[in-house]
Amino acid sequence: MAAMFLLWVIAEIAAIWAVASAIGVLATLALLLAGALVGSWLARREGGKAVRAVMETARSGRSPHNEVTDSMLVGLGGLLIFVPGFITDVAGLLLLLPPTRKVARRMWLRRLERRVPLRPRGFTRGGRVIVVDSEVVSDPDDRRDPPQHRVIESE
Repeated sequence: MAAMFLLWVIAEIAAIWAVASAIGVLATLALLLAGALVGSWLARREGGKAVRAVMETARSGRSPHNEVTDSMLVGLGGLLIFVPGFITDVAGLLLLLPPTRKVARRMWLRRLERRVPLRPRGFTRGGRVIVVDSEVVSDPDDRRDPPQHRVIESE
């Protein structure tokens, strides 16, 4: 992990050095500032869309895996925009654009499904969750057997 961080820092410095050599120091600083401003505007816009999509999907009773993942990727993109450097700006902007975010979401969900099988819970007809006074209670229409608890007595 430390080696990856060091490689990232070296790559960012090399990219800034190369751009500054090509267009000058002031233009490089202006480009970094412009990237941050455009990226923050785009992050705010796409973040609002992502939150609305999560709420709409949850209201419709469907599993919001894609929408939640989009929200996470928009947040990551916004964070990368604020880290100084051209490599992180490009990566952040790519995560903020819907077409490239869709590709990143597919890759992320495939990787996650290999590690943990995703099963929709709480947003489907068969697994409703009811919250009363900040406490989760079981669905009275849920006909499944309740979980069995074992009591282990000590000697």
